[in-house]
Amino acid sequence: MRLADYLPVEQIAPHLEGKTKFEVIEELLDLIDQNGKLVDREIALQDVLAREGYLSTGLENGLAIPHAKTDGVNELVISFGLKPEGVDFESLDGKPAKLIFLVLSPRDTSGPHIQTLAIISRNLKNAEMRESLLNANSAEQIYQIISDQFK
Repeated sequence: MRLADYLPVEQIAPHLEGKTKFEVIEELLDLIDQNGKLVDREIALQDVLAREGYLSTGLENGLAIPHAKTDGVNELVISFGLKPEGVDFESLDGKPAKLIFLVLSPRDTSGPHIQTLAIISRNLKNAEMRESLLNANSAEQIYQIISDQFK
């Protein structure tokens, strides 16, 4: 599975504007919607927020992966955004999230959803990988890093 196959350049935001985790989630959801990949935006949003309410998806080292299995999509979709100054995601280490992936998959699938979460978290344990993404200046650069280096 190649992450880049589910994360087109159009679904990458090199400069997220949202000030809260909920604004950032909506911004990332809008990228997917604008690319025609949502069946129902409201259902997808409700499912992501419900999942976030159950347990925060803020991990460690500036990473957050809000995600949901939802009837709002027909296939696995991913968006990604950078927030260099960070946003509070109630992360495990208490640090703000700077690298934020939104992962949505159909409710009736499990394998690809879990595999995607594992690929993202495994690759971003590497400090150099996190830094290379944080130093990227464009969606194209971010896409290239993910395409070339995420295994």
